[in-house]
Amino acid sequence: MSTTRPAPHSTGHIVDDETVGIPSFEASGGDWSDIAEEAARLGEERIVVNMGPQHPSTHGVLRLMLEIDGETVTEARAGIGYLHTGIEKNMEFRTWTQGVTFCTRMDYVAPLFQEAGYCLAVEKLLGITDDVPERASIIRVLMMELNRITSHLVCLATGGNELGATTIMTQGFTAREEILKIFELISGLRMNHAYIRPGGVAQDVPTGGVEATREALVKVEHYLRQLEDLMMANPILHLRLKGVGHLNLAGCMALGVTGPMLRSAGLPYDVRKTAPYCGYETYDFDVPTASTADAWGRVEVRMEEIYQSLKICRQALDRLDRTPGPVMVADKKIAWPAQLAIGSDGMGNSLAHIKEIMGTSMEALIHHFKLVTEGFRVPAGQAWQTVEHPRGELGVHLVSDGGTRPYRAHFRDPSFNNLQATSILCEGGQIADVVVAVASIDPVLGGVDR
Repeated sequence: MSTTRPAPHSTGHIVDDETVGIPSFEASGGDWSDIAEEAARLGEERIVVNMGPQHPSTHGVLRLMLEIDGETVTEARAGIGYLHTGIEKNMEFRTWTQGVTFCTRMDYVAPLFQEAGYCLAVEKLLGITDDVPERASIIRVLMMELNRITSHLVCLATGGNELGATTIMTQGFTAREEILKIFELISGLRMNHAYIRPGGVAQDVPTGGVEATREALVKVEHYLRQLEDLMMANPILHLRLKGVGHLNLAGCMALGVTGPMLRSAGLPYDVRKTAPYCGYETYDFDVPTASTADAWGRVEVRMEEIYQSLKICRQALDRLDRTPGPVMVADKKIAWPAQLAIGSDGMGNSLAHIKEIMGTSMEALIHHFKLVTEGFRVPAGQAWQTVEHPRGELGVHLVSDGGTRPYRAHFRDPSFNNLQATSILCEGGQIADVVVAVASIDPVLGGVDR
């Protein structure tokens, strides 16, 4: 058994006295002390490796505690909490509309899904679900499906890079860039959009936005075909992914695993089909599945889901062409202004827009001021809303006490639940397979440590 001395600045715990020839252990934190005590008790030679929390293959600040025997992982545990932001608690001190700017920052790779789930839950509490304009719902679907594509592209691209295939990374991010340009065109931001608001969306698609989106989708599909050629016929990728990170359907059900991981085990569960929202029941698309229940099956499912999202986006664009109208509910006690005009310098409101707000009436200006600063009141009650996030089922539970801000906001983030499978995916495999297994989960720690 190897002997380690604590560093001069360490706060580690010494189990035994090394000076008399008895092995000693250094531990930092409860988990490590438990491991050291057990190792001393059993008298076994074990190597424990800390992978992360600062590691390029942990998809954020995820800490993996790996116990290894040679190259084989005998035990794997996930440590979370290094990115905790207190977003859910902070939302209790902001208005219902301001809450959007918080939840969009949770899973920062797929921000529009938290926005949509949150706003749908607020609309349930307000009783205005059926009052949301059809055009706003179409825009929501369009933005979410574009975001699903970008999220899956990040998963495939970074996963390829972690295996040493840099070209997969550059190809995936090149395709994603085309959609981020569209996000910036429509919402003004590439991420953390706060674009979907209770009652609708922040502003309509600008002039030329539909045509620009169509052109972007053509480019994305072109890059996607190249990415598919790079990945799906690559023998090295087949060897690295097939049979690795296996989790069958029974395991997924027991752990509450959803999304591509569940569908790779053969179950076509998708909230867009089982509990439709935003009019998803009126769109034509399939739910891809695989039967391998491994990392390779998850790549296949995500690749096919991108094509299905492209299909939904094109349907949404066709509907926008023939569906004029507002993009925010008519009730002015709830609706934030959604017909904004940007100034000539690209920053702030245009002078004409300011003149219109200031010149309408003093009462209108006072109402606008109170709506933005104090917010609207939401009837007391609670609501539960789920949406199909790129990583699985995202649930939003909101509680209102009748005030202008949430009494409680809680999110069931899919990455949090899916990470429970880490030990099952990794134990018995090699260290190199840990990277593959974690990449196939596709966790985003912003959502886990919310």
